[in-house]
Order: sequence, then C-alpha cells, then structure tokens
Amino acid sequence: MTTKKTLLLSLPLAALVAAPVSAAMSASATTELNLRAGPGPQYQIENVIPSDAEVDVKGCLADAEWCEVSYEGVEGWAYSAYLTTPVEDEPVVLYENRDRVEVKTITYEDKDNAAAGAGVGGAWGAAVGSLLVGGPAAVAAGAVLGAVTGAANNAEEKTVTYIERNPVEPVYLNGEVAVGAGIPQEIEVYEVPESDFEYLNVNQQTVLIDPETRRIVQVVR
Repeated sequence: MTTKKTLLLSLPLAALVAAPVSAAMSASATTELNLRAGPGPQYQIENVIPSDAEVDVKGCLADAEWCEVSYEGVEGWAYSAYLTTPVEDEPVVLYENRDRVEVKTITYEDKDNAAAGAGVGGAWGAAVGSLLVGGPAAVAAGAVLGAVTGAANNAEEKTVTYIERNPVEPVYLNGEVAVGAGIPQEIEVYEVPESDFEYLNVNQQTVLIDPETRRIVQVVR
C-alpha cells in the first residue's frame, strides 16, 4: 500500500521535471542597429546594438516588422529585417520567416508618449518612401553589408566634417537607418566635395552613401 502511494505521488513530480522550460529567443544583429524606445523610426534611440551582437527577443508585432528586444540590460525595439536567428542551423531573417520562427506576437501602446515631438510626428505620417533592405539572403550572409562597410572605412575625416557643417533637411522614410540600407532612386542626395561619397539626412540621422549602389555606408553619430 505504501509503495502504491509513493508511485502515485512521484508521477506528477516526474512529469514536472520532464516538462520543457520556455526560454527567450535570441537573435543576432546583421548590422549596427538602433535600439529604439518604440516600434518605429520616429521613436528615440536608446542604445545602439553592434553588428553581430546577440539580443534576447521578447516578441514581435503582428506584422513582425518590429520586435521588442533586450541588449545588455537595455530594453527597446529593433527593426527585424536586420535580426537573424538560427533555424535548422541556418540564420534566417525574422521579418521574412515569421512562419518558421516561433516568436511571441505582442502589441504596443505608447502610454509614455515616447515618440518624437508633434511636429516630427506629422512628418512621419507623410513618409515619402521606404528604405531598401538588401534582401533576406544577402543580409543574412553579410554579403551586402560587408561590401559597403569596407567602403565606409575609406571615408576621410574631412568628409564627415563637411556634412556636419552643411546639414540638410531631413527626409522621412519607412524602415530603419542602418548600414546597408538603400536609398530610393527618387530621393535626392547631396554631393560631398572631393569625396567618393554622398550624404543625406534620413529620419533625422545623417548618413554617408555610396553613389554607385545608393546604399548607406556609414551612420554619422
């Protein structure tokens, strides 16, 4: 009789031990990536996630475009087109593989009015286009980003000094400002004298652009 009671009591314990423990999904940044106060380029930058750094993903919006993440104890939102996570030992981009990646769907309510000021908010509503991502395969493999990052190393200090002293009006585009992102052809960019680069103010961030590819090679911070 005693033996039966012991077995019956031990079964729930065994089942409890065998139950899987859920863990936050991790992802890697494929480029230097803004960590924002909310899910959109209009929100303040709280930190910058270095290229190849790992973050914990708490969840993503229903369209999977923006995900709430944690990096070195700082929580915020990151653009998922530049986040990859392993699936069957291969890195896949979160935004393009929602059906393959088990990530929690979350919602967002701006209770603290974390978005930029009212004037800027109106401009965001009139975004003139979208930044171009280098394609899921290219981003995951680092092909596009590696090529343009190498070019950015050749930017001279006088080039950066020139664009800092000659600011231009911002252009508002959907997406995220990041190395490797492409500028649409219809957007006017500005020349830098005696330089191989052009520049532009995108979403209130000044960027250096490779004129041949029209891709961002450096975000001036």
